[in-house]
Amino acid sequence: MSTQTSASSPSDVPRVTTKTLQEMKAGGVPIAMLTAYDFTSARLLDQAGVDVLLVGDSASNVMAGNETTLPMTLDHMIYHAQCVVSAIERALVIVDLPFGTYQGNSKEALVSAIRVMKEAGAHGVKLEGGQAVASTIDRIVTAGIPVMGHLGLTPQSIYNFGSYKVRAKEEQEAEQLLEDAQSLQDAGCFALVLEKIPAGLAKRVTDSIDIPVIGIGAGKGTDGQVLVMHDALGLTTDFNPRFVRRYARLDEEIKGAVGRYIEDVRSRDFPSEDESY
Repeated sequence: MSTQTSASSPSDVPRVTTKTLQEMKAGGVPIAMLTAYDFTSARLLDQAGVDVLLVGDSASNVMAGNETTLPMTLDHMIYHAQCVVSAIERALVIVDLPFGTYQGNSKEALVSAIRVMKEAGAHGVKLEGGQAVASTIDRIVTAGIPVMGHLGLTPQSIYNFGSYKVRAKEEQEAEQLLEDAQSLQDAGCFALVLEKIPAGLAKRVTDSIDIPVIGIGAGKGTDGQVLVMHDALGLTTDFNPRFVRRYARLDEEIKGAVGRYIEDVRSRDFPSEDESY
């Protein structure tokens, strides 16, 4: 498949790969990425044409109700990834390595990444950090496992940051982020997520490296965008950062539907004779 064909009609690609994303960047076609955590929603997102499904450690928040992503274990992530991989026919599936599974040493990180690939059937892993994890990324990539990087606001480091405020607003941190992005590319990352940084800086990063850059709260100058599915579809509405656009209010739809079901049960309208054996 030529770069031109892939870039001009990304929805026609039978299976999205890391090469597809590189071709989309080269062709100026923005990459659409969403999180997914279960079979049913992943199948719908895949059928809708999403390019990348991220099995994010944000499952800790939206699926388990935790305040941070830190409680997620590798077994948790593998379970969610298995559910998602079982559902997809087209999308690239990337899985977050959770906190504590790669920061210790590169050998531990490689073992974690191998488990994700073998037990879940995922297509790659994502991990947070800059130059400090470059050697770890190199070791994982050398083993044949695609790695997506993550810079800016890195939720696994939230207690170190102390808040969810925009990162890299000051010149020193901005320059460090630019250096980190280059280091991640040099280490072998096939793509990079930038979270909650100034739009101008995100554009500088995107233009300075060859790999695709996907933003969340990083403006429109990146090569693509990612949102948490629950935020985009209005399943969770108590989280309202300015970068979230709600494309539906499924919380209202679901509560309304369940309310009608309860009414029909109470009135004995459900089940009807046609719905009975």
